[in-house]
Amino acid sequence: MKNKNLIQLSLAALFSLFLFSCKKYLDLKPDKKLAVPSSIKDLQALLDNNGIMNQKSPTYDEASSDNYFVPWQSYQAMSLNERKAYIWENYEYYYQNDWSQIYDVIYYANEVLHNLKNIERTSVNRKQWDNVKGSALVYRAEFFLKASWIFSKAYDIQTADTDLGIALKVDPDFDHGTNRSSIKQSYEQIINDLVTASLLLPDRPLNVMRPSKQAAFSILSRTYLSMRNYDSAFKYANLSLNIHDELIDYNNLDSTSIFPFEEFPNKEIILNGQTGIMMYGIGVGVARVDSNLYNTYSNFDLRKKIFFRLRPDGFQFKGTYTGDLGNYFTGCTTSEMYLTRAECSAREGDIVKAMKDLNTVLRKRFLAGTFVDLTASNANEALNIVLAERRKELVFRGLRWMDIKRLNKEGANIILKRNLDGTIYTLHPNENRYALPLPADIISMTGMPQNPL
Repeated sequence: MKNKNLIQLSLAALFSLFLFSCKKYLDLKPDKKLAVPSSIKDLQALLDNNGIMNQKSPTYDEASSDNYFVPWQSYQAMSLNERKAYIWENYEYYYQNDWSQIYDVIYYANEVLHNLKNIERTSVNRKQWDNVKGSALVYRAEFFLKASWIFSKAYDIQTADTDLGIALKVDPDFDHGTNRSSIKQSYEQIINDLVTASLLLPDRPLNVMRPSKQAAFSILSRTYLSMRNYDSAFKYANLSLNIHDELIDYNNLDSTSIFPFEEFPNKEIILNGQTGIMMYGIGVGVARVDSNLYNTYSNFDLRKKIFFRLRPDGFQFKGTYTGDLGNYFTGCTTSEMYLTRAECSAREGDIVKAMKDLNTVLRKRFLAGTFVDLTASNANEALNIVLAERRKELVFRGLRWMDIKRLNKEGANIILKRNLDGTIYTLHPNENRYALPLPADIISMTGMPQNPL
């Protein structure tokens, strides 16, 4: 896919300029003079635009979580809004941001789906036609889900009908879909898109830059996990792993390398996703890992050296599956699906299955010959062990914020704290501030309700 022909590249570049010109991303009408993709090949080229579809993952949620801290000197160098965001205070921000990145991808997906309706599905083109439709649906659902994690409260079946969801843009018409749906409606749209996509896509993609049936199952598992529907989360994690379940043996990696992972090939990646920074100026160069988190890794745990390196002002994360220090990996992996399936098994009281899945992952993470299978005497102990390992395995994957929100709904009482030169700022469980504010210009232009403080 990296070797697209010149026509495809020109089309993708033109469409990028078109999308950039619509820089208010929910209010301006498209320039009808620009070229309209008219073939399946054209539409596939739009979906293969890696810079949009695979590298615009939002991370305001990760930036708001507890995987890292900003040293005092670095904090002082940040802008006022950046400092406010870091300590969960009310702040205003404008284009360009997570909201715009999310709706860039959704716009692409909607444009593809809209134009695909004009192309007849035949016995000759059905595989390509199905792949385009399924892929666009996966991308749209994936980014609807990420928007829900960031801009909405945790899913609660008791209040999902009335809690504010996201703007469900399901067509490229900029005049439609600028109201906020309920959380229930948001998740229903996500699930419908993914289930439909799973019926259209091949089990595995030609390249992990493209969606697949396994990717649809994996994102469905993420969706249901964030809804605390653990039966369905188990079902789709299991379906995902039934297609492909390989893991990387970390014994085969160079733990001293600054770039311990190769982006390709990487047998664990189901669907690639990445982003350059977490929030504003908070990136790999600034964020430091809390020593309390670092110390939870055993000395025989290879992740301790593969994921982190010591810098003068603390530990820096380097364990991204992107293969470089400039981007965070946020895509789906087999290891995530193992841990989801293990958690759901523990919640169902199946200790044997839970620990089997967990130990399958950990055997690939510990120094050869040192790992002893973990055991649990009851379901609650198994669940606690699995959740602790989930935190360690999926650090900086864009999942921690969602995990905090859903686990606090279960009574986990996770309290987030920022220590700035001795002053402590806190975020308590289930506060309104877990639904991050929408951009100020979006509120002004659309009249959508802002999240309450």
